Amino acid sequence: MKKKLALACTECGSRNYSKEVGTKIRTERLEIKKYCRYCKKHTLHRETK
Repeated sequence: MKKKLALACTECGSRNYSKEVGTKIRTERLEIKKYCRYCKKHTLHRETK
């Protein structure tokens, strides 16, 4: 089964992306560098609750 999570920009805090991940146990939050349309640059996006 897959779990849906949201990715938020670390600079402006907007939730720009959603991603489906497997339900394996992870201890750290997912961090991906993606484009933020509000900051208009590539920034680090972290998994939110």
